[in-house]
Amino acid sequence: MDINNKKATRQSYGEALVELGKVNKDVIVLDADLAGATKTNMFAKEFPDRFFDLGIAEQDMIATAVGLSTCGKIPFASTFAVFATGRAYDQIRNSVCYPNLNVKICATHSGITVGEDGATHQMLEDINLMRGLPNMTVISPSDDIQAKWAVRKAAEIYGPVYIRFGRAETPIIYDENSEFEIGKAIRFGDGKDATVFATGMMVAEALKAKEILEKEGINIRVIDFHTIKPIDEEIIIQSAKETKKLISIEEHSVIGGLGTAISEVLTNKYPEKLVRLGIKDCFGKSGNWKELLKYFGLTSDEIVKNIKNA
Repeated sequence: MDINNKKATRQSYGEALVELGKVNKDVIVLDADLAGATKTNMFAKEFPDRFFDLGIAEQDMIATAVGLSTCGKIPFASTFAVFATGRAYDQIRNSVCYPNLNVKICATHSGITVGEDGATHQMLEDINLMRGLPNMTVISPSDDIQAKWAVRKAAEIYGPVYIRFGRAETPIIYDENSEFEIGKAIRFGDGKDATVFATGMMVAEALKAKEILEKEGINIRVIDFHTIKPIDEEIIIQSAKETKKLISIEEHSVIGGLGTAISEVLTNKYPEKLVRLGIKDCFGKSGNWKELLKYFGLTSDEIVKNIKNA
């Protein structure tokens, strides 16, 4: 991981759309008056005839994407996560997932790292909402390389896909030759003292914690869950059997997110104690995103503290 080389995954999304548009003429991009922030303006500049700004009308954007998908197009619908999954939930549930249509919902500005925009815009429930929908694939990339893979992969597979992107810059973890697979998590290290399950930008925090603990003789493994649904059950059970402590960390509510998905697997197949780090069933706060991560305990220091207290 190169902590000095950072990029926001929303920027990666914009760049990936342009590259995808060059090789697949069926790709259509829709936005809800936020193209500058979601970075879909990059696609709009390159392919103006395949870009549609629906204005501040997220329900209409999803409905339009549905119509395009029935004509053989591959629509990527984009806005902030709070609007994409909250305001347009009914359309996603009944018009996208129920008929299992080929619509890709790519939401930026997820989690508390929206920062000063405050609790109304800090979407902490989107993974919960999306993973509960039948037919929906849920992806939460951790860095630039993985985000671009997620966009390409979403276009390759048929059916509803939700991809969660962030506003803040995050370290680049992987190199250009890295390979990923839907539903297969990635393990860093084989330590026996603890396992940290992480997703999105929390993967970088978990890897920082791993380095800190190694200097103190504590060896852990970090699991990058870039795919929340389908979840990698095998690696969860393996980690529960091989390590002394389990911790999940996510920039999301502890209710219904990655930690819940892991708990469901453990309850069904290998009951084991899991410490879940996330937003503790409350709204966010307005503030600098780095200070918010510290306030809500979403840092490498918090991971280190929980492992050392085991």
